[in-house]
Amino acid sequence: MAEQQEPTEEGLDVTVEDIQADDIEPTVEDKLAAANDRILRLQAEVQNQITRGARQMQEERQYAALPLARDLLPVLDNIDRAIDAAEKEGPAGGSTGGLLEGIKLVRQQLLTAITQHKCEAISAAGEPFNPDFHEAILQQPSDEVPAGSVLQDVQTGYKMHDRVVRASQVIVSSGPAAGDA
Repeated sequence: MAEQQEPTEEGLDVTVEDIQADDIEPTVEDKLAAANDRILRLQAEVQNQITRGARQMQEERQYAALPLARDLLPVLDNIDRAIDAAEKEGPAGGSTGGLLEGIKLVRQQLLTAITQHKCEAISAAGEPFNPDFHEAILQQPSDEVPAGSVLQDVQTGYKMHDRVVRASQVIVSSGPAAGDA
């Protein structure tokens, strides 16, 4: 059988015998290195999954009370409205005085319960308006409060850790009235 010569792009002649078996099939060392690389990548992927799962579980525990807080805040608002209405109706010395004090104690107990779960009121009055924490419902001129700051807190907002449970509904100052300048 005659040797076949194939010209290459560079014009060099290469014979079939010149091509080594090592050049065609990966060596055992190459296979081992590839397998080790795959193992290291899989170990890194598993470790990332474990870390991600632990972080997700910790976050779920941290914010587990968030839906309950959202449901309880309207109850707290209604208790506040009842207290305001009772105080406007008359002095606390009459027959409803004990009832009013009882409602105030229930309000405080409810507030303490949600505070224990890291649900805290968002300060608003006098603070610069922050759309992450405040929901502007009105803008009014004010000589006392600078423009862009919260003039009045209409509905108290709450946050749990770093998440907003409910944004504060606020009235924002537009600065001094046009006629006052």
